[in-house]
Amino acid sequence: MKTDESGLIEKLRLGDEKAFRILFDLYKINVYNTASGFLTNVNDAEDVTQEVFIQVFKSIEHFKENSKLSTWIYRITITKCLDLLRKKKTKKRFAFFVDFFENDEKDKEEVFVNYEHPGIQTDKLELSKILFKEIDKLPDNQRISFVLNKVEKLGYQEISEVMGISVPAVESLIFRAKSGLKKRLEKYYKS
Repeated sequence: MKTDESGLIEKLRLGDEKAFRILFDLYKINVYNTASGFLTNVNDAEDVTQEVFIQVFKSIEHFKENSKLSTWIYRITITKCLDLLRKKKTKKRFAFFVDFFENDEKDKEEVFVNYEHPGIQTDKLELSKILFKEIDKLPDNQRISFVLNKVEKLGYQEISEVMGISVPAVESLIFRAKSGLKKRLEKYYKS
């Protein structure tokens, strides 16, 4: 007897649009929230959410079912987020050099704008901007494990499956991320 997930995957592989709609309804919030936790920009999170489901639709036939479907979707989401962040960093570097060589006196300081995460209350928005700006500075693996654990509330075992690393490695990454954030954010929480 096939599980519900296996049945859904089978229908997806047959191109069943109703199954794709079910998949989208099941995972859209998780994908969007994860993307929001990485990208800190509503438009980017929405774009990545769309890209993730397009990728899932195009690649479902290659899904080997060695892990849960949700784990595979988280992997795709993280990959899409990291790809976008790398592209943006490259564009920022290029823009900085263009500004520098054109001797433009524009403010070259990076500004953290338009951050909105669906789980953040309006009165906490300013602190959230600061927090996510610092999270964004973490090394990729620390950021991935931290966001999946603290924002998406995944357990260590599921994070290890998503990232393809051991549970102790996940524990270590989260510990290092928390330690680094604690040091950087200490001044904001003293008052």
